[in-house]
Amino acid sequence: MQRFSDFLRDTCHVQEKSISHYLRWMDWYEEFKRRRKPGASGVEEFVSLLKSRVEPWQVDQARRAIRLYADYRMRRRMVPADAAAAPVPAKAIPPVQAKAFAAGSTQRTAPSNPARPAISGTISRKPDVSVPSCPISTPTPPGWAEVEPALVRLFRLRHLSFRTEKTYLAWVRRFRAFCGAKAFVEITAEDLKEFLSQLAVQGAVSAATQKQAFNALLFLYRNLLHRGIESLKAVIRARVPPRLPVVLTTEEVKRVLSFLRGTHHLAACMIYGGGLRLRECLALRVKDIDFSRRCLVIRSGKGDKDRETVLPEKVAARLEAHLVRIRALHEQDRSRQVAGVWMPPALERKYPHAGTEWTWFWVFPSARLSVDPFSGVARRHHLYPTTLQKGFREAVRSSGIAKRATVHTLRHCFATHLIERGYDIRTVQELLGHSDVSTTMIYTHVARKNKLGVTSPMDVL
Repeated sequence: MQRFSDFLRDTCHVQEKSISHYLRWMDWYEEFKRRRKPGASGVEEFVSLLKSRVEPWQVDQARRAIRLYADYRMRRRMVPADAAAAPVPAKAIPPVQAKAFAAGSTQRTAPSNPARPAISGTISRKPDVSVPSCPISTPTPPGWAEVEPALVRLFRLRHLSFRTEKTYLAWVRRFRAFCGAKAFVEITAEDLKEFLSQLAVQGAVSAATQKQAFNALLFLYRNLLHRGIESLKAVIRARVPPRLPVVLTTEEVKRVLSFLRGTHHLAACMIYGGGLRLRECLALRVKDIDFSRRCLVIRSGKGDKDRETVLPEKVAARLEAHLVRIRALHEQDRSRQVAGVWMPPALERKYPHAGTEWTWFWVFPSARLSVDPFSGVARRHHLYPTTLQKGFREAVRSSGIAKRATVHTLRHCFATHLIERGYDIRTVQELLGHSDVSTTMIYTHVARKNKLGVTSPMDVL
């Protein structure tokens, strides 16, 4: 039988650095119960005592620790009695501290073991950002009808993007149709293996698509069926081979951009000039542009990371004129009492009126209002990615370039052309926002026409 600490780590995916704190809260809570009336849980009384002594995030962490431990005990009762002895959640706390705490004393006592901090305020002030992957309170997995709502709740708790949410739900629906009349609690790793095999053999999907399907269903298995990766080792995962990116020459980039007009031309120039991803460009806000330093601040890019990149000199003047026109659209929305632009949930709670301010307005707003899929409120979103993708595809076709170029190709061109001009790989890595320099190194393979200076024997015939 797995221990409570293993349950927190493997099943609930609590961060390793937070597990000791969870065990500490259970130590205090168990001692608190022993000094109260027999049979009384005293959860709310315990939490009320904590509120006067620790920070709010610590109170939430303690409450969650108690809830997860109750879930752990419920699961454990389903195991036969001879399977394992009952594990102790953590080492008992020092009697002096327990006595002071149970008596409601407000005096903070230094812990006898400095390796394990007491709740008196010596715990790290960094809040626990991990999210429980097992939010359901019962040990029995839900039925198919409850799967999608449960998954949506998990996606929102983990702050996954809306695109990830839609993609994962689409794969779950396909997997449900594949399983037919089979109940959700009866599906096994063999069903996942057969589903992926059908995708590869009959569906002839790419390795990347098969990997995406596996990741979506692995999320389902881990968080709703509560089955770890150990039970899925028999599933054969497709290997995605490395591919060289499509890169245009500077003359080809100039030719393609000449066939774009208006907002599409400005957005494409910013993507090429700063190495932006498509959605990073479209999600730019007015406050993210620093004209004095000639830089762009990319907020919550891939991997939810921030970075800075360059704002081209040739684009700055046009961008300022573009913002003057967009300011009129912002004032029109304010006069019509249109809801403010989308804001991250935490910022929206902290600054409820920030969505209506000019600094948070989109640099590339959509011409029409749309309904927010999270809140159901009609507001102005940024330009939809498909519109720029279609415009760029038409420009490539009109230019007569026989390459499979997309909007993302402009980002590849940015990196490749910088390397060709002699910029070091670390500078390019920071501008692109890559976590590993090995990802950036792929552009060195397409950086030059003939980087070795080798003369082909065909040329001397």
